[in-house]
Amino acid sequence: MSLKEQITEDMKTAMRAKDAERLGTIRLLLSAMKQKEVDERIELDDVAVVAIVDKLIKQRKDSIAAFEQAARQDLADKEKAEMAVLLAYLPARMSAEEVTAAVQAIVAELGAKGPGDMGKVMGAVKAQLAGKADMGQVSAAVKAALAG
Repeated sequence: MSLKEQITEDMKTAMRAKDAERLGTIRLLLSAMKQKEVDERIELDDVAVVAIVDKLIKQRKDSIAAFEQAARQDLADKEKAEMAVLLAYLPARMSAEEVTAAVQAIVAELGAKGPGDMGKVMGAVKAQLAGKADMGQVSAAVKAALAG
């Protein structure tokens, strides 16, 4: 079963269970997926769905930070609940050590040296680690690998 089909099944389950919060989050995700399909006239595969989930999670993290700074804990809690639902659709994340090892292997493979090669390395890293690792963590590992 593809990730897209799993999300649709989860929406039906949430409907039957009358779980309004979970249902709303899943509908939001399905809407974002449909928007991408319509805009680009493509059928989404699991990698593209994971990218959309990643994007929505990043938005939630930014919202949580803003709401907590504005002392709106009620809204921050709602965003945290949505993020918990979205996190279930991400594959298992790589550990920091695994990310560092993968980045160092790619840097060695490309023969990259210095910060000027950051773009080249990030392109290769994104292709290999998309959806498997937090890109903020990956970016920091690339900077460290090129600086050393």
